[in-house]
Amino acid sequence: MDTMNSKKTFGIKSIVIVGIASLLLGVVLTARFDVTPPTDAQSFWKEKGEKTEPPQLEPNSFVKLAKELNPVVVNISTTQVVKQKQTVPFPEFKSPFEDFFGDEFRFFGEAPEREFKRQSLGSGFIINKEGYILTNNHVVENAEEIIVTLSDKKEKEYKAKVVGKDVRLDVALIKVDANGDLPVAALGDSDSLQIGEWVMAIGNPFGLGHTVTAGIVSAKGRVIGAGPYDNFIQTDAAINPGNSGGPLFNLKGEVVGINTAIIAGGQGVGFATPINMAKDILLQLKEKGKVTRGWIGVSIQEVTPDLAKSFGLKDKQGALVSSVNKDEPADKAGIKPGDIIVEFDGKEINEVSDLPRTVASITPGKTAKIKVIRDGKEKILAITISKMKEEEEAAAVEGKEEAAPEKKLGFSVQSITPEIAKRMDLKDTEGVIVSQVKPESPAGLAGIKSGDIIKEVNRREIKNIKEYKEAMKAISKDDTVLFRIVRGGNTFYVAIKMKMKD
Repeated sequence: MDTMNSKKTFGIKSIVIVGIASLLLGVVLTARFDVTPPTDAQSFWKEKGEKTEPPQLEPNSFVKLAKELNPVVVNISTTQVVKQKQTVPFPEFKSPFEDFFGDEFRFFGEAPEREFKRQSLGSGFIINKEGYILTNNHVVENAEEIIVTLSDKKEKEYKAKVVGKDVRLDVALIKVDANGDLPVAALGDSDSLQIGEWVMAIGNPFGLGHTVTAGIVSAKGRVIGAGPYDNFIQTDAAINPGNSGGPLFNLKGEVVGINTAIIAGGQGVGFATPINMAKDILLQLKEKGKVTRGWIGVSIQEVTPDLAKSFGLKDKQGALVSSVNKDEPADKAGIKPGDIIVEFDGKEINEVSDLPRTVASITPGKTAKIKVIRDGKEKILAITISKMKEEEEAAAVEGKEEAAPEKKLGFSVQSITPEIAKRMDLKDTEGVIVSQVKPESPAGLAGIKSGDIIKEVNRREIKNIKEYKEAMKAISKDDTVLFRIVRGGNTFYVAIKMKMKD
């Protein structure tokens, strides 16, 4: 009996505990989803006093969110003119199929470019009642015709025009004349996103029309090589071709990203441009049709652990200045090669990719404070931002002359002779040129290449082969050697750990 009574008591206690746990869970869920809607969409439509209150997500359900947000998402169809070279047979060869297929059957050679029309699909979202829509630039680039389809029951179609575009960020602002109020998406704060937070994507994957997918934020600040301002939100919400330009929503119903890229063959890996980066340029896209970014005139590189040690840093941080353009803002502000920029205009520069984004977001003409570490000490400088110039592609150079190898590092150098300078079109003949590099050597693994010009060894300026040898002789056993190198007009630093044998 005692055993049976104890079992009953245990069962009652279990029910009570489960009941309390369920009640507490309900309170937590209610608290989690009881959020305050934003006050406005925080962009150029703010000047009209328009406010957008997004729907709130009900516990354990995306139903209400999807229903409320579907109308702000549009499908985009474009007709683009594409130029492509056609293949033709060699003069002495005639295809046996040519008479049958006619002039369209060509191969084994090249002919002048021919134009043809190609249709593509994408997505976008409405950000203004007057018909302004945000999407990716690659969705509408070179489009002869842009058709926007709304998601209402009638699936209304409108012709759209490009108002402004930014190739570097892959963002475009287009507009339709809808002759009436349109539903508007609320823009959120992508900086406040947390890894693991739920997000929802709506778009037009594979031309299937409005499709809703959900997932979480897998990572932030992803650099995938898409451009100079890579800072993508990675999500496992299903994103496929056709989702490009569509919105990524948080649980408040706010747009936190623009779905932009996928990895070919990857599953559960999609990338979205943070909406804050788009908000920074919206007014310029609307008013000027293009974006003018800030520029300071430096070349920078990552601070690797070896470089951090060479510069006396405790931690890997900041952006290392490898060269400074003469008479540009950085030069006028007193920035020097070897400076490590750790703060710009009040924002911390933790990674090398942080600096271009920060500088680009500042209006040209503004004077900002910049904090650098120079010779182990912090220094504050004032710099006036200028307008970004067109980027130039530097050609790689390669030398062929041989000299005695640096056995411990695996490369050889020689003087820059007049003949070498003429052949490589070098105006500056100071320094020494790398003539040979062993692929698996410390120098080869560090990225040094034939044709590189060494300007400094351990911060010691090198003008000729004599000064180079003297600098190398001063290196102690197991030192990390810091080289300042010029390659194709670009300057950068390389740190190599010496592997000396007694």
